[in-house]
Amino acid sequence: MATPVLESSVVIDAPVDKVWSVVSDLARMGERSPQCKKVFVFGGPIKQGTRMLNINKQGWRVWPTNTQVVEFAPNEKIAFRVAENHTVWSFTLVADGDKTTVVERREAAGGKTTAVSSFLVSALLGGNEDFEQGLLVGMKQTLSQIKTEAEK
Repeated sequence: MATPVLESSVVIDAPVDKVWSVVSDLARMGERSPQCKKVFVFGGPIKQGTRMLNINKQGWRVWPTNTQVVEFAPNEKIAFRVAENHTVWSFTLVADGDKTTVVERREAAGGKTTAVSSFLVSALLGGNEDFEQGLLVGMKQTLSQIKTEAEK
């Protein structure tokens, strides 16, 4: 069983519009995330309904995921659903003057993913507990990269 919600956040010393320009550039996520190595965006600029192909890597293991933007509110939130495991990943931005809090979140509705995903995580990715700990570490690294970019 997956943890229903994994979450990490960071406060960035930059206004929300500048942070949004970094967060919403999902094509560059491969430069920020330790697991997602490349993102191919289809159909022009990111918006509700945009589809993406992500290439993920952990050690010697490489796998693709198909995602679709399911929520797109400029300067507030972007969320995408992973077809293979039905999880939803999101970035929520909260403005506070010249600072912005960014919350990265992975939701597995009811603590469930697909049977295929559960099997692969168990058989190839160290089991759910180790895999999710890695996701949390990755969230912190991703948010740190976003912070560095937005504060330039």
